[in-house]
Amino acid sequence: MVFKAGVVGAAGFAGVELVRRIIEHPSFELSIITSDSDAGQSLASVYTAFAGVTDIAFSRHDDPALEGLDVAFLAVPHTASLAVTPRLIAAGVTVIDLSADYRLKDPALYEKWYGVPHTSTELLAQAAFGLPELAAAELQQAAQLHAQGKAALVACAGCYPTASSLAAFPAVHAGIIEGVINVHAVSGVTGAGKKPSSRTHFCHANEGAEAYGVGTHRHTPEIEQILSTPQRVMFVPHLVPMNRGILSTVSMQVAAGTSDFTLQAAYQLYADFYASSQFVTVLPLGDQPHTSSVVGTNNAHIGMGYRAETRSLVVTCAIDNLGKGAADQAIQCANIVFGLPEGEGLSSMALPV
Repeated sequence: MVFKAGVVGAAGFAGVELVRRIIEHPSFELSIITSDSDAGQSLASVYTAFAGVTDIAFSRHDDPALEGLDVAFLAVPHTASLAVTPRLIAAGVTVIDLSADYRLKDPALYEKWYGVPHTSTELLAQAAFGLPELAAAELQQAAQLHAQGKAALVACAGCYPTASSLAAFPAVHAGIIEGVINVHAVSGVTGAGKKPSSRTHFCHANEGAEAYGVGTHRHTPEIEQILSTPQRVMFVPHLVPMNRGILSTVSMQVAAGTSDFTLQAAYQLYADFYASSQFVTVLPLGDQPHTSSVVGTNNAHIGMGYRAETRSLVVTCAIDNLGKGAADQAIQCANIVFGLPEGEGLSSMALPV
């Protein structure tokens, strides 16, 4: 069976990556792509990579044909989904939302960090969190809802929270971590979106690295929600001069009384936790992940180190911010909701060079 799919916000970096995936997906048919600024233009005229591949053209975000889709992927700015998602759900369209509007379970927390009240709390209550390796039960509930002929809503995890939570969760979940969880993560410039700014201007971003949003970044409460560690995460993001990729380094304190804890024990904990995961690979001890090794994929590579004298466990995770951090993860979630093989339509191997 083939399902009619559309991408709202298809001209942005995450949106066009979704388009690329859906075009090649055997079970999703790309029917609509929207962009108010590019409405009427062909996809190939905006992104020449699609020349000779498709003649689809952009329509506006309010295109009524969206309500005839089976699934709509929303790659829109934060707060914009609040104006779109309720209408689509009411029309029976399953929504896979890449924005932050339905990620935080507490509407008061959303208002605190995003500066606007949440206007559809009834949908917030039913939204499944889209990080399959850590929220499988929620996605299965969404799949059951879809199987009953009802529209489901998936709020995909953010890029930084995906990498950081995959790195931290097994140790935190095992109950061996105490105190503050320090997350230092670097991201490529595409993570800032397509619209340029003074920070992402080539002359500013090239040949330099910069921390930003120190202690105030909106992904902080999302990481704390995933890990169930309220007010225990210190998140420091950095912008580095590469197109795409995230490397998150999570430093955690192993609890006192675990003096026999070893690096081998940490490795085994993570290897066992992700043993059944199709997309998360725990690298051999001594190896550390590299962003270029996951570019263009839904893969996450994890490495680790441990210093017994300070009980410091450091876990690193590399993902593609447009892949596992956005478009590919959205496809993975949609596959689960629609009862398809989890990896259908997703590349398993990055370019080696």
